[in-house]
Amino acid sequence: MGAGAQGYSFVQRMERQKLGTGNEVVGFVAIPGENNVKDINRPIYDIEDMETVVQRRQIEEIIVVPSRGNEGDLLRVVDSLYPLNIPIKITPDRNNILLSKTRMTSFYGDPLVDVSISSMSESQKNIKRVIDVATSLLLLLALSPVYAVIALMIKINSKGPVIYRQERVGYHNKPFIIYKFRSMIDNAEGGGTPQLSSETDPRITPVGRFLRKYRLDELPQFYNVLKGDMSLVGPRPERRYYVDQLVKYRPAYSLVHRVRPGITSMGQVKFGYAENLEEMIERLDYDLLYLDNMSVLTDLKILVYTMKIVFTGKGV
Repeated sequence: MGAGAQGYSFVQRMERQKLGTGNEVVGFVAIPGENNVKDINRPIYDIEDMETVVQRRQIEEIIVVPSRGNEGDLLRVVDSLYPLNIPIKITPDRNNILLSKTRMTSFYGDPLVDVSISSMSESQKNIKRVIDVATSLLLLLALSPVYAVIALMIKINSKGPVIYRQERVGYHNKPFIIYKFRSMIDNAEGGGTPQLSSETDPRITPVGRFLRKYRLDELPQFYNVLKGDMSLVGPRPERRYYVDQLVKYRPAYSLVHRVRPGITSMGQVKFGYAENLEEMIERLDYDLLYLDNMSVLTDLKILVYTMKIVFTGKGV
């Protein structure tokens, strides 16, 4: 990916290697804003056609070689590739933030950074998933009476469904349906435009205010964890409307899609709810810090802090 001078030179160097690399370059993908090299003797595809090309040509790996100085564009390009669910590797730059805690893969003379995987080892990822499933299953069963009481409180307090469903963007930039106990009046976004809430938001019901204070509105998301849409700990998933804005103003946001989103996160316990886009951007620093320090131990610490919020109604 990258049909400019940098991408063209990369492929030429690769093909000059005496030892076979095992790779066959089937074509180039034009990155918006770059000037394509005229001498390329392979097909040049548009980025919008990537899904079709990957399936039709049976692509096994994407190597991103952008022109220098377009870090923001690079991150947006990488974010658009996550749904393809194949390895994505980039040529490293000493000042590129993508190098933080990502795995370097050897490629003879040209090292590459795999940005489609998290910084956790495979064994830790397996342990994390086992903890997710076991804990969620246990809590769904043990807290079933609490679920029933909350459902009754919501029904008595206001009209509308007990469970609120909303589309969010999750792992590998793919949409999923998140489940929450409804904490606002029914049809709170009647105008159709997504709106962030605040502590004084009149749309929040009395019961909903109690649920949000102690994070009890998030309890149905243990079902999302069982399904594999989410993890117990990970960056909070946002709606596409806000994802597009966050990537525009802070391209590094795209990195959170390397991992499953979580019921709780470092941003949630350290910052709390964001009431506007500026606060969402500020909270992102905690999520990026989490990506750089992902481990089972880090998850356990965040879960302990989350329990403090649940029992006291206060963050840390």
